[in-house]
Amino acid sequence: MKLAVFSDVHGNLTAFEAVKPEIESARPDVIWCLGDLAASGPRPAECIRRIREWREAFGKDKFHVIGGNTDRYLVTGERFKMPPAKDEEAFQKLAARRETADGLFNWNLRQFTWEDYEWLAKLLGRETSLPVKDYGWVIGYHAIPGDDEAILRPDTPQEEALDALLDREGRLGIGGHIHIQMDRDLGRWRVVNVGSVGFSVDARGKAQWGLFTFENGDVTVDLRAVPYDVQAALADAREAGHPAYEWFESQLQPQPR
Repeated sequence: MKLAVFSDVHGNLTAFEAVKPEIESARPDVIWCLGDLAASGPRPAECIRRIREWREAFGKDKFHVIGGNTDRYLVTGERFKMPPAKDEEAFQKLAARRETADGLFNWNLRQFTWEDYEWLAKLLGRETSLPVKDYGWVIGYHAIPGDDEAILRPDTPQEEALDALLDREGRLGIGGHIHIQMDRDLGRWRVVNVGSVGFSVDARGKAQWGLFTFENGDVTVDLRAVPYDVQAALADAREAGHPAYEWFESQLQPQPR
């Protein structure tokens, strides 16, 4: 049995269009999308619609979609939590960051139809799971179970990581949110992050996803990263009138070493 998982498209249609055919070519039995479909990129509505169309074509019972924290921000008007400023300089930067975030999320929201908004709203607060024969339960979430905004990273202390899964049953937990791929053995749990399609941190210019192959009571985890045309994505952002183009560009370009 093959399970394909992707997350954090963030309205980057160019990256999504690069990863979709690779996922399809793997011929998965089940597909999961773990949230953050639309916010921050230049094509939020188009990404929602493409995922909906793909789910309809693949089969709703075999293609599960849940929401992430930025999907919640678009639906409810909530925003990232930012710590209080400690001096005037930090205050000025804080005000600018909030203004940019509000402007971008509001611009994203204006791209939606009512049908886009209504469908996204139904995804909030959800998780997904799958019983695999001879293996056990696999669970999917955005950040951690029960919290779409918490951080579970490769360097999160093991005890803290296990606490995040304390009230769930299963063997394998799969998430997104941090935009970094990871595969951690925590003893009772194996915790995998499939990274980000649209805004990868550890593989800029690549759309990340994961393929999980279950056989003979075990699982093979294949974390993949598909190159896409960053310049085409930037040109698309300019054409769309992205209100924070320089920020968007900074999220896609390789970071200087």
